[in-house]
Amino acid sequence: MAGGWHYLDTAATAQKPQAVIDATVDAMGRDYATVHRGVYARSAEMTLAFEAARRRVASFIGGREEEIVFVRGATEAINLVANTWGVENLGAGDRILLSTLEHHSNIVPWQLLRERTGVEIDVCPLTADGRIDLEAAERMLTPAHKLVALAHVSNVLGSVLHVEHLVELAHKVGAKVLIDGCQAAPRIKLDMAALGCDFYVFSAHKLYGPTGVGVLWARSGILENMPPWHGGGSMIDRVTFEKTTWAPAPQRFEAGTPAIVESIGLAAAIDWLEQVGLDVAEAHERELATRLREELGQRNDVTLFGPADSVGIVSFALDGVHPHDLGTILDEEGVAIRAGHHCAQPLMDHLGVPATARASFGIYNDESDIEALLKGIERTRRIFG
Repeated sequence: MAGGWHYLDTAATAQKPQAVIDATVDAMGRDYATVHRGVYARSAEMTLAFEAARRRVASFIGGREEEIVFVRGATEAINLVANTWGVENLGAGDRILLSTLEHHSNIVPWQLLRERTGVEIDVCPLTADGRIDLEAAERMLTPAHKLVALAHVSNVLGSVLHVEHLVELAHKVGAKVLIDGCQAAPRIKLDMAALGCDFYVFSAHKLYGPTGVGVLWARSGILENMPPWHGGGSMIDRVTFEKTTWAPAPQRFEAGTPAIVESIGLAAAIDWLEQVGLDVAEAHERELATRLREELGQRNDVTLFGPADSVGIVSFALDGVHPHDLGTILDEEGVAIRAGHHCAQPLMDHLGVPATARASFGIYNDESDIEALLKGIERTRRIFG
C-alpha cells in the first residue's frame, strides 16, 4: 500500500475506497433524511435510495430483495436466526452441526440457544490441512440434525468450504444450512440459488463498506414464517394495547431507524468491487497469499497453518516468539497484521497454540507489503536471537 503503511489485516476489516467514502458523505450530508416515514420529498428520495441498496445486495448474491434483511453485522444476523427460527424449530433431541474452525459468532449464539431449548451441538473435525472434513460430516449427520452452520471461508486458515456439497449432505437428512460468508463475500462470486443454502450472512465492513451494517439472506419461505426478534417502530402492521400485528418480512426484522447511510455505503462498495471484478480480487489475493506461504515455507523457524491454496489469508507462528510480540515489532516497521486467537479459540486449541500471527490481503495490497512483512520478521528474529 502507498504511504509507507502496509495494511495486512483485511480479514478483520477492509480499508474503504473513495467511492464508498463519497457515497456515505453525500448520504449523511447533502441527501440525508429518515426513511419510510416522511411525506416530504427528501425522505421519499432517501427511502428510494435505501431500498435500492437492498436490491443491490440482492443482485450481488443472486437473491431477491424480499429475502434481504439489514442487520448490524454477521454476528447480529446469526443471533437473529438463533433467536427466531432456532427458538421456534429447535429443542431437546435436536442437534446442530458446527465445525472446529468456526468464529465465536457462529458458536456462542448456538450455545445460548442450547441453554434455552436443550438442543445439542456436534463439532465436525478438520482435515490435516485445515479444511472442514465433509466426509466426517457425512458420517456424523443424522435426521436429528436440524441445522448445519459453517464458515464459507475460514477467517484464520483461509480454507474454502465446498458449500454445494455440504448442502447436499445436510438436506439429505432434512437439516437446514446457515453459511457464515464474511470472508467469502469480498472474494467469491455468490449465487444463493447455486449454493442451495437456507441462510447466508455477511458484514459490510469486510466487503470494503461501512461498519454497523450487515446482511442476513434467508429463503423467503423460511423468512416469512420466522417471528420477530426486536420490537419497535417499522416492524409492525398495527399496534394496540391488546394486540400487535407484524409487518411482512424483511421489515419485520428491522425494528427502529435502520442504518440508512451505512446501507447506501454498502451498495457503493458492491458497485466498486464488481467494477474491480470479484474474480480479479480473488486471483490477486490468492496469488499474494501463495507468494507469502512460499516465502515463509522456506524458513525452518516458521509454522504455517491452513491449506496451500488459502484464499487471501495466511496464519503462521514464529518459533520462540509470541504473535503479540511479533505484531508489536512489525507495527514499528509500519506493518499491520493481526495477532491473537482471531475469535476462534477452539481452533487454537486444535492447532495446539495460544494464538497465531495472521496476514490477510485485500485488493489494495501488493508485493511491497510482503517484502515489508518479511523484513519485519527478520528484525524480530534478530531481536529475539
